[in-house]
Amino acid sequence: MAPPILAQQERRTLCDLMVSLGPDAPTLCAGWTTADLAAHLVVRERRPDSGPGLVWPPLAGHTESVRRARRRRSSWEDLVATVRRGPPLLLRPFDAAMNTVEYFIHVEDVRRAQPGWEPRPLSPELADALWARVGPGAMSSRIGATVALSAPGRADKESGSGPRVVLSGDPGELTMFGSGRQAAARVEITGDAVLAEQLRTAKLGI
Repeated sequence: MAPPILAQQERRTLCDLMVSLGPDAPTLCAGWTTADLAAHLVVRERRPDSGPGLVWPPLAGHTESVRRARRRRSSWEDLVATVRRGPPLLLRPFDAAMNTVEYFIHVEDVRRAQPGWEPRPLSPELADALWARVGPGAMSSRIGATVALSAPGRADKESGSGPRVVLSGDPGELTMFGSGRQAAARVEITGDAVLAEQLRTAKLGI
């Protein structure tokens, strides 16, 4: 399991980045500004009734209405300060499991929506935590083929059967790809060309 400090570091990085850019900066989350993203993070940790709509489409409307309401009634400064405070006491034992990957992805959602972005260097600990969580299973099931993940200095991960495609990149780039941010992930895909294109455009992540 990732140490809690990694989630806390990514949370601070995201909050500092949002403060520097302001509430109206674009993100990779379709249609969301930084203020929209901050409101999402606040209700994710403080409104458990909004959580099921993140994974079950019939409840997505409720989740979105809760997020919009929180954004309307909160100042930008309050939203960022609430995110920065971290999860409520009852959720803190789960901070690493819930938030290390989540906050890494959202840091990159903000960074990579800005002009001139470049991949940031990751600590070995964060790279290890991301690699532990990223997997080829969901990608394999989307295209009905074998998908392998390859990162420098690590044993490949593989899932599925049939024709094979290999995604190569560092753990952060593979994490972004697997979360549905394929266009913003610096990943090389080799193998069957048709399957590779399907993977680049598949709906991945939540």
